[in-house]
Amino acid sequence: MEPKTKLTLDQVRGLATDVLTHSGYDAAHAGAIAGMLHRCQLDDCQSHGLFRLFMCAATMRDGKIDGAAAPRIAPSDTAIVRADARGGMSLLAVQAGMPLLIEKARVHGMAALTVNNCFHFSALWPEVEDLAGAGLAGLSMVPSHAWVAPAGGRRGTLGTNPLAFSWPRQGKTPFTFDFATSGFARGEIELYKRAGKQLPEGVAIDRDGNPTRDPQAALDGAMLTFGGHKGSALSIMIELMAGPLIDDLTSKESQAAAGADGTAPYHGQIILAFDPDQFSGGKADANDARAERLFADIVDQGARLPSQRRYAARARNLARGYVEISEGLHRDLQTLLE
Repeated sequence: MEPKTKLTLDQVRGLATDVLTHSGYDAAHAGAIAGMLHRCQLDDCQSHGLFRLFMCAATMRDGKIDGAAAPRIAPSDTAIVRADARGGMSLLAVQAGMPLLIEKARVHGMAALTVNNCFHFSALWPEVEDLAGAGLAGLSMVPSHAWVAPAGGRRGTLGTNPLAFSWPRQGKTPFTFDFATSGFARGEIELYKRAGKQLPEGVAIDRDGNPTRDPQAALDGAMLTFGGHKGSALSIMIELMAGPLIDDLTSKESQAAAGADGTAPYHGQIILAFDPDQFSGGKADANDARAERLFADIVDQGARLPSQRRYAARARNLARGYVEISEGLHRDLQTLLE
């Protein structure tokens, strides 16, 4: 097993901030991105933690992203909040639009935040978890690059197209999931390549359409959706909801527009917020108890709720005050400061 390096929680944020500012992001963008990486690393989400600094740095080197773009929020009397990232990373635009999304959801019962013209690299669960923290249910989705073949296909047309959902629980961590509709996340394949490990069966094909377990052959070929035609249909839905619905790019268009390999995809994002009190006719407490009975029945039979492992990692890392990453990753991250 590869030796580990311990980083305090302040060191995680500090390293991320240093790399981002050294790469060319201004203080506002560096702060938003470092905050996201800190949250992911705190939960031992290795594929979306400090590892993503390589993508952030490569995106800046490619010259297409604006590391100082100030997002714009369009005036609106409807339940839709439109945030224009103006060619910057998505996170600052989401931060700008989130308070208004929460406000509109409480007024209208449900609301949507659309983020356009953004580069995106991050996990989705922190944003929907923030909605749950405000007492709202949240749903988020994005396309990516056309790395994934549809069911029965032989080349990349769809993105990894993640979907995240969070449900508020009184006095407890929310019920949250965040998963790619591909059988494997792109970042996980890159981590397997770094570790010299073979992929599981059935997650990728090579450039000739043949099944492969070799990470590099998978990166050169195409990934597969989970669940065959069911995952493929869900992925297509996300292409439509986070693309044409909000006047933004599909994964294939994103790949053509974004830049070199290794850079963040360029596309849009949609976040939906739902007010349980309004949807239940003012009976949120009674229906919270109904939801808890459902969760209890799942756990009582030995099943695990999504994110339980992540919440346990968060509690452990907060208690001990540090996280662990591989020595090789830490060494490679240091080179980004050179």
